[in-house]
Amino acid sequence: MFYRENGQFKTGYGADQQMLPILQDRMLMAALLAFAFVGVPYLISDYLFLAILIPFLILTVAAIGLNLLVGYCGQISLGHAAFMSVGAYAAYNLALRIPQLNFLVVLLLAGLIAAAVGMIFGIPSLRIKGLYLAVATLAAQFFMDWLFARVKWFTNYASSGSVSTAPIEMFGWRIDTPVHKYLFLLGVLVVCTLAAKNLVRSHVGRAWMATRDMDVAAEVIGIRPVYAKLTAFAVSSFYVGVAGALWGFVHLGSWEPLAFNLSLSLNLLFMIIIGGMGSLLGSYFGAAFIVALPILLNQIPLRLGIPLSTAMAAHLESMIFGALIVFFLIVEPRGLARLWAIAKEKLRIWPFPH
Repeated sequence: MFYRENGQFKTGYGADQQMLPILQDRMLMAALLAFAFVGVPYLISDYLFLAILIPFLILTVAAIGLNLLVGYCGQISLGHAAFMSVGAYAAYNLALRIPQLNFLVVLLLAGLIAAAVGMIFGIPSLRIKGLYLAVATLAAQFFMDWLFARVKWFTNYASSGSVSTAPIEMFGWRIDTPVHKYLFLLGVLVVCTLAAKNLVRSHVGRAWMATRDMDVAAEVIGIRPVYAKLTAFAVSSFYVGVAGALWGFVHLGSWEPLAFNLSLSLNLLFMIIIGGMGSLLGSYFGAAFIVALPILLNQIPLRLGIPLSTAMAAHLESMIFGALIVFFLIVEPRGLARLWAIAKEKLRIWPFPH
């Protein structure tokens, strides 16, 4: 009853093309951002920051990157954790060998290096697609795992193969507490989301979606598949590379090559399938689900007096992921984001049937 757009007239091109055309959506978004930046730091404990919010923010950046490739351009990838590892090790070596660089510059350069590597592994997409492309991107995962485990230069010749990072400091701001990490990551996520939203509404995003729907027809109307596919791989790998650098520096602090294994690649794919492919909001939903499910599986049985072993919880997690993926592929292929959109559509006409 309160979610109406009666009387909200668009009198210019800017109003017609704005990201949130309904006033109630703009007010809700402003309230959410204000609460996220101002309210959450005073209400949430350090444990919730470290266990839920910080992983959620970083994985959302990675899920947005993968969604741009799979959801918007239709190019399947099973090895995006490899590009996360490229971003993490690129940021580590840049910060180690050029210590005077600001961390934001390190973050951008790590993303650009990951974008270049992503374009190299995206070249097979010009000739193959579908499951064949998925296998080709899977090769990136195995190659990067081997490269960072065997070439000792990337780990600064550490005997254990693991690397450690110092706390982030930029513009006199030392990011070493959970609240500071959260605020920094939230700012990065907001910028990445705005950039992705404007990108998918531009001619580049329309070229991606036309290639996804029917690449032959897109080529007939003047869209170059080479340009569309390679730019999708580049932008997607940039986002994932930035997420990898944040995952290593902000969340882990120290890591080894197995931190970016095939399991992480599959989890990224699960995020956009469950959350909704071709939807930035679905990236948020999917990341929240992936982060919250293991914690819920540990906490709920304990509250009910049913203790579960670690192995049993891991098996249940895999079973639930598999069941939900099958459910969403059959019932609602566009995931949780589509269910949210349906709820909003029904709210706009409630309590009337038309």
